[in-house]
Amino acid sequence: MTVGAGSGAGAIDGATGQARHRTTRRGQTRSLETLSFREAGVIGIFQTFALLAGISRSGITMAGGLLRGLDHEDAAKFSFLLATPVIAAAGVLKLPSLAGPAGAHIHGQVVVGFLVAGVCAYVAVRFLTRYFATRTLTPFAAYCLIGGAVSTAWFAAH
Repeated sequence: MTVGAGSGAGAIDGATGQARHRTTRRGQTRSLETLSFREAGVIGIFQTFALLAGISRSGITMAGGLLRGLDHEDAAKFSFLLATPVIAAAGVLKLPSLAGPAGAHIHGQVVVGFLVAGVCAYVAVRFLTRYFATRTLTPFAAYCLIGGAVSTAWFAAH
C-alpha cells in the first residue's frame, strides 16, 4: 500500500514541479552551469525523499531541479549525475562478496551483466536527455500516478 501511495506522491510532486516550472520560468532559460553549490545541495536533498517507498529517485531529483529553475534537459542531466556516486558506491560495496564464496562460479555472468547494464544505462540516459531537451515530465508523472493507483488497488485486494 505504501508503494502505491509513494508513487502517487511522486506523481503529484512531478506534476507540481512541472507546473511550478511552467509558471515561474515564462520562457526564461537557465543552464546547469549557473547552479550554485547551495542550490545543488537543495536538489541533492530532494533525493532523500526517494527513501520513501515508491518515490523515484530520478523523478524527485528532476522535480527539484525544475523547482530551482533548471530547464528539463539540465534537470535530467543533473539527476543522472547525482546517481553516479550512489551507483558506484553500491558496486564497490558488492565487490568483496562477489570475489568471495557468494560469487563462486558466476564471474562470467557478472561481467556480462555488468557490460549489458552499462550499455543499457548509456542508451537510456542518452535517450532521456534528448527527450527532456524538448519535452516535459508530465508523462512520467502520469506513469507514477497510474502505477501508484494500480499498486494501491492490487495490495488492497490481496
